[in-house]
Amino acid sequence: MTSFVLVAGAWLGAWAWDDVVKGLRDGGHVAHPLTLSGLAEKRDAPAGPGTHVRDIVDEVERLGLRDVVLVGHSYAGVPVGQAAERIGDRLRRVVLVDANVPVDGESFLSGWPSDPVREAIAAHDGVWPPPDPAGFAGQGLTDEQVTRLLAGATSHPGGTLVEPAVLPRPLGELPGTYIKCLLDGEEPWGAAAELLQSERWNLVGLDTGHWPMFSRPRELARILEAPAGEG
Repeated sequence: MTSFVLVAGAWLGAWAWDDVVKGLRDGGHVAHPLTLSGLAEKRDAPAGPGTHVRDIVDEVERLGLRDVVLVGHSYAGVPVGQAAERIGDRLRRVVLVDANVPVDGESFLSGWPSDPVREAIAAHDGVWPPPDPAGFAGQGLTDEQVTRLLAGATSHPGGTLVEPAVLPRPLGELPGTYIKCLLDGEEPWGAAAELLQSERWNLVGLDTGHWPMFSRPRELARILEAPAGEG
């Protein structure tokens, strides 16, 4: 039986996957949404170097999971991609949902115009605060969904955004699927585009914005449970 471990991006916790988890469990799968240290109900937990990678690996080992699909959304692609190597033969595949791709020696903030994020972290005592509602415009979300998202959002520990990834081998050597949310740009770019040159990775487009667990949870669940993440 496939076990899904789902990790949301910046500002979000396990709760963000509620609708996707229901879809997966209705399909007979095991689904474990995970909150990373420093966020949501774990907001008081320290998040130092490597903490988020250990959060994921420890959860897989604590639950004794096998045949694991590690799912990382947005920021969480960076720790999920690093954790995938560390869980060894427990891994079935990696799924990155409109996510940043880890590159050895590079951080989440590498490779894109991230100066505004760095400035926000510096201005808010080392954390990255959630955006205001206008920051979700054009992403396929209803006003109700934006309200729900922001009601549960917490500031993200800034240190996790600047620490370099550690990858013993390129992520493209592991099996995986990249889900591109088309309202957030039609084509993968940068490290994601390079990752998809691997024969072990496939690309699936989803006609929604950057937060599909809110805007298209049923469609996202169906893609996740497909044998190789086909749309």
